[in-house]
Amino acid sequence: MDIDDVICNLRVVGVPTKSAIYTWGYNQSGQTARKGKERHLRIPKSLPPKLFTCRDGENLRWIDIACGRAHTAAVVSDGSLFTWGANDFGQLGDGTEESAKEPKKVNALATEFVKSVSCGAHCTAAIAEPRENDGTISRSRLWVWGQNQGSDYPRLYWGAFAPNTVIRQVSCGAVHVVALSDDGLLQAWGYNEYGQLGRGCTSEGLQGARVLNAYARFLDDTPELVKIVRVSCGEYHAAAISENGEVYTWGLGSLGQLGHRSLQSGDKELIPRRVVALEGIVTRDVSCGGVHSCAVTEGGALYGWGGGHVSGLLLVVTRTHLYL
Repeated sequence: MDIDDVICNLRVVGVPTKSAIYTWGYNQSGQTARKGKERHLRIPKSLPPKLFTCRDGENLRWIDIACGRAHTAAVVSDGSLFTWGANDFGQLGDGTEESAKEPKKVNALATEFVKSVSCGAHCTAAIAEPRENDGTISRSRLWVWGQNQGSDYPRLYWGAFAPNTVIRQVSCGAVHVVALSDDGLLQAWGYNEYGQLGRGCTSEGLQGARVLNAYARFLDDTPELVKIVRVSCGEYHAAAISENGEVYTWGLGSLGQLGHRSLQSGDKELIPRRVVALEGIVTRDVSCGGVHSCAVTEGGALYGWGGGHVSGLLLVVTRTHLYL
C-alpha cells in the first residue's frame, strides 16, 4: 500500500486525483488566505491552486489540514507542508514573526515527507519521514515550532521518547501538546494549570515532556498503564482512545467537555479517566474542540458532549456512517 492507502495507520477512502481547500471565518491575520480581503468570510470558498507551488502542479491532493487560533497548515500528497496566517510566535515555521496572507511552503522541511500536521493556538507540530531513509531512521518523526516549542523553525523533537521512536500522531491544545508513539504511549508537554498534561497534579510554568503512565479505568481501582491508539487535544483538555476502544479524558472539565457526571479535582481531572457513559461502546475516533468533545463509534454513531450540552452528559448527536 502507498501513501494513498495508509497515512499514520488510518485508511483514506476515495482520495480524488484533484482536491481543494475551502476556508471561511475570520481573516484578520490572513488565516483564510484571502490576501487583501480583511472582511470575515461567512461562506466557504476554495483557494485557487495557483497559491500553492509544489511538484503536483495543478493536480493538488491535500491529505491533512489544521487550524490554529489565527493560522492554518496543510499537507500535500507530495509531502510538502504549507502554512499561512498569524506568525507572532513563529508558528508558520519560516524563521520570522511576520504573518503571511498567502500560503508559503515550509522550506525547512524540504528534506522531509510530511504526513500530518496539528496546530495549537500559536504553535505547530508535524509528523514526517526523511525523504532519504536507509532504514536506520524512524519513518515517522516529530517536528515542532512556535510558541513554547523552542524555535520558529521546525525542530526535531523526541521529548520523553527514545530517539528513533515511531510517532503515530500529534495533537496540539492551546498551550500543551500530546504525542502518541506507535507502541501506544503518550507523552505531553507545555502548560499544566488545568491538569491537561495528565500527571496527577497541576503545575505552574512551562513543563517538559513526560510519558503518561496512569489511567483510571475505575475510580476505586489503582490507575494502570493503557495502550493508546488515538489522541486529541482541546483548548485545555484532551481525550484518547485505548486499544479496546475505550475513551479517556483529562484536563479542564468545567463545561462538561470531559464527559464525566462529576469530577475528582474541582473542575478538573488530573489523570486520564475512562468515560463510563460510553461503557460497552467501541470507539474508533475522537476529536476535541475548545470546550467540547466528539467521538465516532465502530458502528458509525457520533457522540458529542461539553459546551452546548446540558451538564456535560453524553448525547447522541446523530447516527450516520462516517468514513475515516
